[in-house]
Amino acid sequence: MSMDSLTQSIEPSIESKSYIIRAETSKVAYAAVEQVKGQITKTLKIIDGVAAELSESQVDELANQGYKVSSDAKVQLTTTGWGVASQVSQSVVPYQMGALPMHDAGWYGDGVTIAVLDTGFKSMTGIRQDAYGRKRIYGTYNAITGKIQNNDEEQNGHGTHLASIAANSERDIYNRFYGIAPAARLVSIKAFGEQGEGSYAAVIDGIEWAIKYKDRLNIRVLNMSFSAPPQSFYWDDPVNVAVMKAWQAGIVVIASAGNNGGAPMTIGVPGNVPYVITVGASTDNHTVADLEDDRVAKFSSMGPSIEGFIKPEILGYGGRIVGLMDKNAHLATAHPENHDGSKYFAMSGTSQAAATVSGVVALMLEYEPTLTPDEVKCRLMDSATPLNLQGTTQPDDIFKQGAGVANATDAVLSNASNCANKGLDIAADLAGSAHFVGPVATMGEQTVQPYLTRLLSDGSLWHDGSLWHDGSLWHDGSLWHDGSLWHDGSLWHDGSLWHDGSLWHDGSLWHDGSLWHDGSLWHDTSSLGTDAFGSDSAATPNTAINISVNVWVSDD
Repeated sequence: MSMDSLTQSIEPSIESKSYIIRAETSKVAYAAVEQVKGQITKTLKIIDGVAAELSESQVDELANQGYKVSSDAKVQLTTTGWGVASQVSQSVVPYQMGALPMHDAGWYGDGVTIAVLDTGFKSMTGIRQDAYGRKRIYGTYNAITGKIQNNDEEQNGHGTHLASIAANSERDIYNRFYGIAPAARLVSIKAFGEQGEGSYAAVIDGIEWAIKYKDRLNIRVLNMSFSAPPQSFYWDDPVNVAVMKAWQAGIVVIASAGNNGGAPMTIGVPGNVPYVITVGASTDNHTVADLEDDRVAKFSSMGPSIEGFIKPEILGYGGRIVGLMDKNAHLATAHPENHDGSKYFAMSGTSQAAATVSGVVALMLEYEPTLTPDEVKCRLMDSATPLNLQGTTQPDDIFKQGAGVANATDAVLSNASNCANKGLDIAADLAGSAHFVGPVATMGEQTVQPYLTRLLSDGSLWHDGSLWHDGSLWHDGSLWHDGSLWHDGSLWHDGSLWHDGSLWHDGSLWHDGSLWHDGSLWHDTSSLGTDAFGSDSAATPNTAINISVNVWVSDD
């Protein structure tokens, strides 16, 4: 069997499940799986691994030999609900995201390619042609089959919706573009099917393809509007490793925060990667023209990440967003009340929010093509507009909105520098020689509170250009005592980040002003077991990725 070829679909035995196996190289992983007589389904060179169907005994044998065997866990498209298919005649999102002045000045994202890793997309008019009437779709790479396919094979509708939010070239009744970057080029990376089914392996393969063709297609932006519960530290997750490789290669990765809002530490994979731009959702509060009453959508996941990083970094509009969708797509037929009967559909979620930011980044990179991913992230955050949140000052505000809502014009014109990913080293992270924890793992209330005060006093989250106080190395090889984050199955004993409504109990983020009390953040082990976060003694199954979408009208 060739290392570079994909095998045909394999029907697993009753006891077999799909796993991802990593080693020094993908060849070593391939040989190890063959030795235990597992069924290899994909070669994943980008993470030095393979995907394979394995029995429990084969998993144990590989784990005992020291190979990394991990789960291909379920992933959800980060679209949570529906809206009313209204205001189709008017372009709303470019106004809300501050893109209209850029359009008026003739900046449309020309020459920048946005890769949408999703369900594929239909080559509808607003997607097929750019703002100048040129054909602008490179095609669709199907990461499930490993082949280039026809664009019109997209059946779900989610990917089409996202592509149109970022780059729709159709105009409204006032001659304004619907998309934020209507001249950006588009390429589809299909990792999910009609029902939203997929796998970690397909996502990783899609990222690898994007990196391989980055220069040929000028792929500068990778939109990833899906989320999975973290199953390890960020640096051990196979999808996150691939995402970090893309960022290191010069691709700006835009990840959705997830739709598990209302509780802290609900940021999913790959949004928990500290390097990338993680996007939460804001909503216009049903007043499109009035930006003063906008707020964070209730469904939008909040930070910090498990490792203590402030997430999300930025917000995009994600409440009742109208975008293109074929009326025969799965989502449109399942929810015809949200389709205009022609080609527009309304949806809510951090999926849509991420797509708005992908469009903003395309404008930034057209204006200044030499920007690195770190520089793009810095300028996005430096120029964002924090939401007032009804004039309250709550310790968790920063974990809901990060810097605030992205603004296209302000981000393009920003000259901020060296204000993102400070103290981090992605090369060392990928090499395994160093890993990092965020500010919530290194500073107490006396450091955090001034930033929260500054947020409302002068409209800025950052003092001297950075929210982060120089990222910190992982302390003593373990962030948590006994390898587990949770005490009795919960992050905190009472299931809440805040005791009695406050981030800090008795005025301190940590007891006695220290991250670790008696050498440990939490005492005792978790009901999740010591294998849940990085143990070498066990593996979890590489189960199918579901990009399922909940069916209700979202109260955003």
